[in-house]
Amino acid sequence: MSTVIAVTNQKGGVGKTTTAINVAFCLAKMGKKTLLIDLDPQGNATSGLAFDKQELKKTMTDVMLDDAKLEKIIQITKFKNLSLAPTTAYLANAEVELSKVKGRFTRLKDATIAARGTFDYIIVDNPPSLGLLTVNGLIAADYILLPVQTEFYALEGVSQLLESMKLVKKAMNPDLDLLGVVPTMVDARTTLSVQVLEEIQKFFGSKVFETFVPRNVRLAEAPSHGVPVGVYDRFSKGAKAYKALTKEIVKRVEQ
Repeated sequence: MSTVIAVTNQKGGVGKTTTAINVAFCLAKMGKKTLLIDLDPQGNATSGLAFDKQELKKTMTDVMLDDAKLEKIIQITKFKNLSLAPTTAYLANAEVELSKVKGRFTRLKDATIAARGTFDYIIVDNPPSLGLLTVNGLIAADYILLPVQTEFYALEGVSQLLESMKLVKKAMNPDLDLLGVVPTMVDARTTLSVQVLEEIQKFFGSKVFETFVPRNVRLAEAPSHGVPVGVYDRFSKGAKAYKALTKEIVKRVEQ
């Protein structure tokens, strides 16, 4: 059975999709058969792996509305062991429709049942909100991976996310756990970044990964080329950070 990890933070711009893409890629490089599910209507994980949204016939919108099986929309990427369940902006409309239907909270969980027997890891890129799509991601997941940007207000809203996690755990998914917290966009040259990193470590304790993701121009450039940073520049600080982070993730999951 595969391990399902939901990459989640209700704040935007914290490196959530960057983390989802690069962790999925690094898992695949480690020989783990990996599926990346783009559950964010912005579709950045889809375009970040060079898929043209205009050419996609079936997406996560169809899966969430029960119009297609997950396995029917999965795209094989050009990277060995890595597959993608793509999405487009239409998923935002699906969220509105979902709010009216039966079983709206467990659509993703139900959809991933078959995939759990096919993949070693399923990474879900949740939208930056606490809406119905994110709740679906949390209910379907075994773990939450929480990227937190080391900037002012970094922890704002995190307590609300953790509260939502507790509610989901209590009511719908008793096995859900916080896998770990990833400090992102760390700039060790600035006092603020270092102070916020210390604040994150104090707040989350042992849940914080030893590896943090630095502010790195290569990470910002890679998506425009449709490749993970490990392909764009495997010697960059960003690529090395995500490789080390993924090793930590596997160690925590498989220990």
